[in-house]
Amino acid sequence: MYFKKIGGREFMKWIGYYMIAIVMIALDQWTKWLVVRQMDLGEKISIWEPHIALLSHRNRGAAWGMLEGQMWLFAIVTTIVIVGIIYYFHKEAQGEPLFSVSLMFLLGGAIGNFIDRLFRGEVVDFMSVRIPVIQYDFPIFNVADAALTIGVILLIVFVLLDEKKNKEKVS
Repeated sequence: MYFKKIGGREFMKWIGYYMIAIVMIALDQWTKWLVVRQMDLGEKISIWEPHIALLSHRNRGAAWGMLEGQMWLFAIVTTIVIVGIIYYFHKEAQGEPLFSVSLMFLLGGAIGNFIDRLFRGEVVDFMSVRIPVIQYDFPIFNVADAALTIGVILLIVFVLLDEKKNKEKVS
């Protein structure tokens, strides 16, 4: 059996990393549940006027409402992404903590929004942010979206650091 091939210490590392994804999923679903339960659709609660607010919104598409109503496509793509993340975590990220953490943020974010699409037919978004320097209303997002963004940023940092490390080895 696969799990017998790994040692207890290695398994505990995996559990630790997977806990990042689990916490992201739980936090995402809990905050969405609160928004659906406590706020009317379109209701806005200012936190720091006019920069940060909770705004109950639903998204039937991908990022920024693209590909609205294409649930079959999201199901296929998200399943492939989830399998890919898990594969890379187990085959490529071992011994690379930053890579592992980035993958778990990506996994948590992907699963968080996938749960919404499967059970609600739409994604619950609620964070509204206005960037004051350029007076830009950032697209409304949720915890899963934030986890995906953090995961991508950490992945970029990992790639840059890994590239620098590999260049130093060659020199």
